[in-house]
Amino acid sequence: MVNIDDFVKRLEAVLEYHGLNASAFADKIGVQRSSMSHLLSGRNKPSLDFVMKILEVFPDVDLYWLLIGKGSFPKNNSDETIESQKSSSPLPSNPNIENDLFSAIEINLEEEKRETKKSPVLRNENLNFEDEEIEKIVLFYKNGTFKAYSP
Repeated sequence: MVNIDDFVKRLEAVLEYHGLNASAFADKIGVQRSSMSHLLSGRNKPSLDFVMKILEVFPDVDLYWLLIGKGSFPKNNSDETIESQKSSSPLPSNPNIENDLFSAIEINLEEEKRETKKSPVLRNENLNFEDEEIEKIVLFYKNGTFKAYSP
């Protein structure tokens, strides 16, 4: 659980480090000034969206440091940390392709296309239902129930 008083102190440290007042900080991360005021006064708790905006605009802020005080500020971006993140990536290593979320999606789509072409069962033209008799129809509902109908 995030201690709001400690979160506010760390947020104030970010403001001071960057030389911003609360209004300028709110404008910079794209939130309403009143939201920032309510947060700093302890009236409101930070939303996930608020925290993510801080991390997006200020990459030197460490998530764990901001939320629970573990880590350091400003974030220590050593070459070792970057290399360890690259080596732990689940994406295939290819020096010509930058490993990011979107390249992973493209790779997965290409694999799906190849699998679809390999498997004749997945292609409609290989299925012929004209001479088949329906044995049962099953409807599955989002709540986890189902109904089976037999002709």
